[in-house]
Amino acid sequence: MLAPLAERLRPKSLDEYIGQKHLVGDGSILRRMIDSGNVSSFILWGPPGVGKTTIARIIANTTKSPFYTLSAVNAGVKDVREVIERCKADAGSMFSAGRPILFIDEIHRFSKSQQDSLLGAVENGTITLIGATTENPSFEVIRPLLSRAQVYVLKTLEEPELQELLDRAITTDEILRTSNVSVEQTDALFRFSGGDARKLLNIIDLLQQSTPLGQPMVINDKTVIERLQENPMAYDKQGEMHYDIISAFIKSVRGSDPDAAIYWLARMIEGGEDPEFIARRLTILACEDIGLANPNAMLLANATFDIVKKVGMPEGRIPLAECTVYLATSQKSNSAYMAIDNALAEVRQSGNLPVPLHIRNAPTSLMKNLGYGADYKYAHDYPGNFVRQQFLPDQIDGRKFWNPADNPSEIRAADLQRQRWGK
Repeated sequence: MLAPLAERLRPKSLDEYIGQKHLVGDGSILRRMIDSGNVSSFILWGPPGVGKTTIARIIANTTKSPFYTLSAVNAGVKDVREVIERCKADAGSMFSAGRPILFIDEIHRFSKSQQDSLLGAVENGTITLIGATTENPSFEVIRPLLSRAQVYVLKTLEEPELQELLDRAITTDEILRTSNVSVEQTDALFRFSGGDARKLLNIIDLLQQSTPLGQPMVINDKTVIERLQENPMAYDKQGEMHYDIISAFIKSVRGSDPDAAIYWLARMIEGGEDPEFIARRLTILACEDIGLANPNAMLLANATFDIVKKVGMPEGRIPLAECTVYLATSQKSNSAYMAIDNALAEVRQSGNLPVPLHIRNAPTSLMKNLGYGADYKYAHDYPGNFVRQQFLPDQIDGRKFWNPADNPSEIRAADLQRQRWGK
């Protein structure tokens, strides 16, 4: 059986690779790494179809390293440990030219325990880890693993790169070069591909397969649209438009435009987007962008997620719409979101500052004798259930992390704090 065009044209060397010149071009970081033969662990972050898996395979081929792949969709901790054991055996083999490479596709789907199981092998050099993800590694990959693996960002292919890929397919592929291909227009072809090389080649494959035997294969806007049987503005939940539309949806809710938000919601629903994905984004929105201005938003978003999971579609569109309009028309605040980021920045800068003695836990006599918990004032013993005392470490006492936003809920909270603390 003939392999798909995308597989037939998969590059086997960096010289054949199209795109990502900032990573694999002359003098770039990955090319220098490969040329030196000293490949360190890294994570490739970028949209689908831009060459993440191909880069990993090229590195393995060039360095003659044993190559293992796992998909985070169906691999567990047991699978990871089994592969690591095989890598250990390869590392000690006289027939292995380079350190074994473990490629993990969709590494963002690995749980914390699965990611933890990789740390030792990466740390001691048993494996070179190459991860691929379409999601921001800062949020999806544990910090200890991030500290051991550099993150490289891949970009969608630009039109000149798509044109180069099209030209290569027509002139070098064993099937297309004998198919009398005529390229009249490329606008629809490039637009549908969305900067995704695999999608571009899949569309060309479809055009070739649907061309009657003996007739020339014509590539133009009309043919592409007809063969795909879609409108050019159709939603693609697997490609670049997925990211553009969810971004438009989030920004419309944040910007308090319920009409735009409902429109983008309809685009996602009509395009077959996973309703639980939409509900998750609404839950995050409620916490990040509504926040303390209207804490009920988080409760409604969480309830929406539960309802969508229980009832599914098409009925799930109703709670999704209700939640979307509610969040879009609600007061907005990101003060809690900013507060935790401010506090995290302080923790990373100042490290593990000691807890003041008077608010330490004192479960034993020794701790009490050392002053743990001494002079602690129990708030409920005082009028208004409040008494002034120090809660932050001495080195950062008085530091402010939460800055109230200008909405009725937080204005009331800030006024109460000023009455309590006199500041």
